[in-house]
Amino acid sequence: MNDNHEHKLIVFENKRIRKAWYNNEWFFSIVDVVGALTDSSNPTDYLKKLRKREADLKSYIGTNCPQVSMLTETGKSRKVLAGNTQNIFRIIQSISSPKAEPFKRWLAKVGYERIEEIENPELAQERMKEIYEKKGYPKDWIDRRLRGIAIRQNLTDEWQKRGIEEQRDFAILTAEISKATFGMTPGAHKKHKNLPAKSKVNLRDHMDDLELIFTMLGERVTTEISKKEEPDTFTKNKSVAKRGGKVAGNARKETEKELGRTVVSKNNYLDKKDDSKLEN
Repeated sequence: MNDNHEHKLIVFENKRIRKAWYNNEWFFSIVDVVGALTDSSNPTDYLKKLRKREADLKSYIGTNCPQVSMLTETGKSRKVLAGNTQNIFRIIQSISSPKAEPFKRWLAKVGYERIEEIENPELAQERMKEIYEKKGYPKDWIDRRLRGIAIRQNLTDEWQKRGIEEQRDFAILTAEISKATFGMTPGAHKKHKNLPAKSKVNLRDHMDDLELIFTMLGERVTTEISKKEEPDTFTKNKSVAKRGGKVAGNARKETEKELGRTVVSKNNYLDKKDDSKLEN
């Protein structure tokens, strides 16, 4: 089994299995996996029958497995049903095939590598650098982006210490920082850049240097204020988020005065044709 990162394909028993980087982990095309393990002439139909036969599997796939953009044989980006390592393990348990065993062993290896990255974050950082380089980003931008990821992680860790647990609350606090920093929410910022509002395209992957810098400033200051004041309610955390973002917002306004232009760019960092890559 060979792993071809450049083309986002795995070659298993001469069968190609598409994969994509999605929500910080690898997702695999479920139809491709079924085709590789069953030799079915119609993997899509086989999967339908499998889901019909096992009600639990039907519910599992519908609930846990998202539609992820992957390339077709003609090179076009299309959304396909996909699963992460855990999802695929569950699915192949329902497939009676001797080919399933080596695939299980390979997925276990993928899972082990992921555990290694958790234990040694530098491995994950090197992987992310490689991904961004292959998308065409310059190294100086990548360094800033990775630094921003670390600052963001510190902020979310701090919020969790202050009792913030729901994703909705994280989103609200993030929006408060963004509004104070740029004068717009992340959703409005996406719209400003003509990015699909409901897509998985990461706004920060389309930010230029200054946008990234002010994003980092707002989130870092918010973290420091929170550590100092230890807010114990959502309302207090929201106030801290506004204040942290305001520091970055004031710096942005002063920068705009000096430059004679707006810092909030309408440009996507990559060409529109590369948006599908950013989802992977």
